[in-house]
Amino acid sequence: MNLLLAAAVDACPFGQKMCLFARLSRPSIQTKDAIGTDGEKKDSQLRTAGSGTIIMSTWVRYPTLYEINTWVWLSELSLKAGKPIDLSCVPGAEWDCIANFGFHAVWFMGVWERSLAGIAIANRNKNLVESFRHVLPDFTPQDNVGSPYCIRRYVADQHLGGPQALAIARQQLANRGMKLLLDFVPNHVAPDHPWVSEHPEYFIRGHVEDVSSDPGSYLEIQGRIYACGRDPFFPAWPDVLQLNAFELGLRHTVLSTISSIAAQCDGIRCDMAMLLLNKIFERTWGSRAGLRPPTEYWSDVIPATKKANPNFLFIAEAYWDQEWELQQLGFDFCYDKRLYDRLEHDNAESVRLHLCADSGYQKKLLRFLENHDEPRAAEIFSAAKERAAAIITSSVPGARCFHEGQLEGRKIRLPVFLGRRPAEPADEDLKSFYAKLLAAIDAPIFSDGDWQLCERSGWPENSSAQNLVAWSWAKGIDRRLIVVNLCDSAVQAHVQVPWEEPRGSTWRLTDTLSDTNYERDARDMSTPGLYVELGPWGCHFFQCVLTRKDSQAVLPADA
Repeated sequence: MNLLLAAAVDACPFGQKMCLFARLSRPSIQTKDAIGTDGEKKDSQLRTAGSGTIIMSTWVRYPTLYEINTWVWLSELSLKAGKPIDLSCVPGAEWDCIANFGFHAVWFMGVWERSLAGIAIANRNKNLVESFRHVLPDFTPQDNVGSPYCIRRYVADQHLGGPQALAIARQQLANRGMKLLLDFVPNHVAPDHPWVSEHPEYFIRGHVEDVSSDPGSYLEIQGRIYACGRDPFFPAWPDVLQLNAFELGLRHTVLSTISSIAAQCDGIRCDMAMLLLNKIFERTWGSRAGLRPPTEYWSDVIPATKKANPNFLFIAEAYWDQEWELQQLGFDFCYDKRLYDRLEHDNAESVRLHLCADSGYQKKLLRFLENHDEPRAAEIFSAAKERAAAIITSSVPGARCFHEGQLEGRKIRLPVFLGRRPAEPADEDLKSFYAKLLAAIDAPIFSDGDWQLCERSGWPENSSAQNLVAWSWAKGIDRRLIVVNLCDSAVQAHVQVPWEEPRGSTWRLTDTLSDTNYERDARDMSTPGLYVELGPWGCHFFQCVLTRKDSQAVLPADA
């Protein structure tokens, strides 16, 4: 960071420093969006509806997403403003701050109507209340605003401003070139959802003896016994009722529900999507679910939705190695929990092998280092390892997701029931790192380029190359090369770059994270390869410009 930039950031109020750093460290969004890789004006990916409302059209190939805990975010904006702020009146500077990081979409987690019945159940749960007090020592029952995954209705909660406010927020995002993602929870609903009284056949039912023998897994409502939502490996969630994915009437109604959601956003993140797979649902519920239908839940839902809304995006929260099957059923992206686990627990070779998977599979994964279900990255990774892992999750193919608070180094994972969170000091060094990283990936090559894993090699007396992972990106004449040391000791290696260039040419390598420059002969980049030497958890994030024999640099359009 240069002295002028550092002075400008230091002069900012605490809550605005991250936004200012992002604005000063990148070209303006308007300028960047107006220029394509060929230097001509390009489609801004916005279109105007008949009403004059600007809405988004197609998604980029590999979008960068930003998850926000909507209730908590608005609570903190209200405290900062000294007045109530809902989605209809978020200050423009806040939207600008998000947009300046280059996100393609915002996932507003938790906008749907919360359940009073669910809140009451949660407040009677001693273990839950204890977890609330662990995070908020001054917790009161009013702090429990209900789980965002205990949904009473798919209508924006009035506390957040209601449906009109959500529409205004979507418009504000679209005006800045961003899309809106919302949640859909297919597995369960709140005990006071209208379907409970109107369509009891949509639910897994129980018997009177179930309530007495397993009171944590069954609820009696209006004289009927309902199973609580669950997955096959953990106790039931006591504040939600289990929907029956085998019930064809439910599937038909879900299409109408998703159609309504699709009118309010550009895509949905489907909670625990693999639970609805026939084989898993049958294993979980057995005969209580009835006959297994001939078609899959998602094959009934996704194609029908996309027929009416071709650009509507489906993201699956997925575990247990079900990602490939869900992709085949129509999901655009599936959680890559495997990569997350390997980054946390395994070595570089494990990560490299994961990235060797079929390219069609890789392109439809959602990479992340943190979300509302996982511990905060700054809590479980060392500072240096977090940076290395963040570079990996943000620069391989597929969608990338960042979590609000991750960029500032928050360490406390907040239970989703809570409407406020404790104050935490920001990590200024980490904020600077993420601002540079987000600026580095905010380029067409990372959203629509071609990716290739690079080979690396050592020599007989030095095997440290096995601790490196490396890959390249290409789009037109633009080239990028990322090299990461995934261990706590120094490494030396040759990285073989898959670019063939004329003899006598030179590559000018600019590390966009460290602002260092190198020049290397083009022949040596492929054989024996680019020599790299990195310290523990170190990395190179190169923008590569070819200099030909006539010494003229061939520059990409966004250089």
